[in-house]
Amino acid sequence: MIKRYISESLLDALADTPVVFLNGARQTGKSTLVQDIAAHGHPARYLTFDDGAVLAAAHTDPAGFLASFEEAEESIVLDEVQRVPDIFLALKAAIDRDRRPGRVLLTGSANRLLLPHLAETLVGRMEVLTLWPFSQGELAEVRESFIDTVFAKSSLPTLPVTTEMWSALVERILRGGYPEALSRKTETRRGAWFGSYVTTLLQRDVRDLSNIESLTTFPRLLTLLATRTGALLNTSELSRGLGMPLSTLKRYLALLETMFLVQSLPAWSGNLGKRLVKAPKIVLNDTGLAAHLLGTNTAALKASRDIAGPLLENFVVMELRKQATWSQLQPQLFHFRTQTGQEVDIVLEDREGRLVGIEVKASKTVSSRDFKGLRVLAEAVGTRFQRGIVLYTGTESLPFGPNLYALPIQILWADYEEETQGRETHTLSP
Repeated sequence: MIKRYISESLLDALADTPVVFLNGARQTGKSTLVQDIAAHGHPARYLTFDDGAVLAAAHTDPAGFLASFEEAEESIVLDEVQRVPDIFLALKAAIDRDRRPGRVLLTGSANRLLLPHLAETLVGRMEVLTLWPFSQGELAEVRESFIDTVFAKSSLPTLPVTTEMWSALVERILRGGYPEALSRKTETRRGAWFGSYVTTLLQRDVRDLSNIESLTTFPRLLTLLATRTGALLNTSELSRGLGMPLSTLKRYLALLETMFLVQSLPAWSGNLGKRLVKAPKIVLNDTGLAAHLLGTNTAALKASRDIAGPLLENFVVMELRKQATWSQLQPQLFHFRTQTGQEVDIVLEDREGRLVGIEVKASKTVSSRDFKGLRVLAEAVGTRFQRGIVLYTGTESLPFGPNLYALPIQILWADYEEETQGRETHTLSP
């Protein structure tokens, strides 16, 4: 079993919180992870609402269903809890009677915090964690620490990153991080899995969560969003393109975000009083899924870095979002864009208000003009600016001025300890 780095956070939460909710898209490995936790890290009875008998019992008498485990003082895992929304009120009553830590571990493939039942009943009694598809570090058995490193006050480590050809990076983008897709040996077989995945979501989760007038609209909407990954979200344009009322489109977009298929990257403003673009960007939760929806393949992406650019940006955004779940700082992710067109692809902001700007380039070389948006951001925020980084597809770590650096994309999942072991550690200073 591949180690999931969120496991430690999950065990920490179970040690002091009555209810812990692990959510995320379907097929990201939640069931596998919680079964392992229940068997080894935090002993508990595992029950899944995918089992018809368990589902029927919980639907028939939610309070009685929970009471049997309460009497035995037995911790439980309830998998796919979104299928029994009526259980939340009974769960609130049970937790109010006994606030013992780690009593209940929930999993769900839809973010119930965006829906009324869970938000109203378990606020203050529950910690929420999100499991994304595998990160590149998890696949390589390297615990990534890029986020905490770039926020550190010390200079960045310069590492002899193993040369990785563009073709290898393309393969990472196309594979994505879904466990089942990764197990498929060929691109064709991965495509078949992604196709079945989308179909299953429409037939099951969409019907469970919302009364959708036309399920055929969802594949079209997902595909259209895939063509706009990394771009500003223009709901009016999307509405016209789909021939769909704007109010309906916004409801569908909210549902896709609820299912963790689509992520919004908000615009950063900082209340600076400047003329900044406020529209969010849209990214898909997995570049393998995005590439499938686009109908692109290895040959097309290897042939054109321009075509690969938006997918590469999506790839980096999601790698950072995954790492943020176990970083010490757990920063929020934004993008930055002025009305005059100066932009920064990704802005990380920690709880102290410090900022790290990140630009993503599919090119294997970097020039000073690639830092233009980062310099605008640095000037706008002053001392809050920690550093600016251009991630590119070359192999050298290079300084480009005060707190400005060009780094290979592979540094996102580099093993700093292994790289520096047995030799003098060097740092990258402007």
